[in-house]
Amino acid sequence: MRCPRTSKVTNTKNRMKISARNRPKGKFVEVIKGATTAHVRIDVGGSIVTAAITNEFVDELGLKVGGEAYAVIKASDVRQV
Repeated sequence: MRCPRTSKVTNTKNRMKISARNRPKGKFVEVIKGATTAHVRIDVGGSIVTAAITNEFVDELGLKVGGEAYAVIKASDVRQV
């Protein structure tokens, strides 16, 4: 599955609709790019949420440490470790 292009996410007139109910706001604390995939870590109220996304998407969105983000969590099974 490919992530949506930047214009679809940031365009205020045509916001992308999602059904995920859990969308906590946080800040990027780490962005580590690998060969093809990046791991981004978001601090959400003291808890860290980690996501794996493509390097291309990191570049398209200009993701940087300190930037604001929403962690969109939609899963059938989430475990706290």
